[in-house]
Formats: sequence, C-alpha cells, structure tokens
Amino acid sequence: FDPAEAAVLQMRATLMSDLRGYIKSNDLTQAEAAGRLGIAQSRVSDLVRGKWEKFSLEMLITLEARLGRTVNVELAA
Repeated sequence: FDPAEAAVLQMRATLMSDLRGYIKSNDLTQAEAAGRLGIAQSRVSDLVRGKWEKFSLEMLITLEARLGRTVNVELAA
C-alpha cells in the first residue's frame, strides 16, 4: 500500500478494534450491539470478525458517534 492508503487502513483498523472492544467490554450480544449502533446484526458480525473491507472510514466514525464518542484526527509531520 502507498503511505496514504496505509494511513487510512490503519485508522480503519484502530476504529474497528475500538468498536469490538466496546462490544466485548459491555458484554453485548450482536443483536444488542446492532441496536446501539443502528445497524443490522449481520453488520455487527462483520465488524466482530474483522472484515475491514466492508467498512469505510466514514462509516466507522459514524458508528463511534452513535455511541456518543468523538473521533479526533491528529496530524503529524
């Protein structure tokens, strides 16, 4: 991957990991997580299984926002 694409993939991986951690730490079933996230249970299954190709960066940020979280982007030289 070129550096720009790698940066986006890293952000997606970080957000997916965070969302999976939220589901696990709150002992949510996939159905419960789907309700909180406003998505279908099958999409939660994709998230839990780490199917990163099915989630855009924008969608992952939206899911975090639905949990009341704010995603910040830090720029570094």
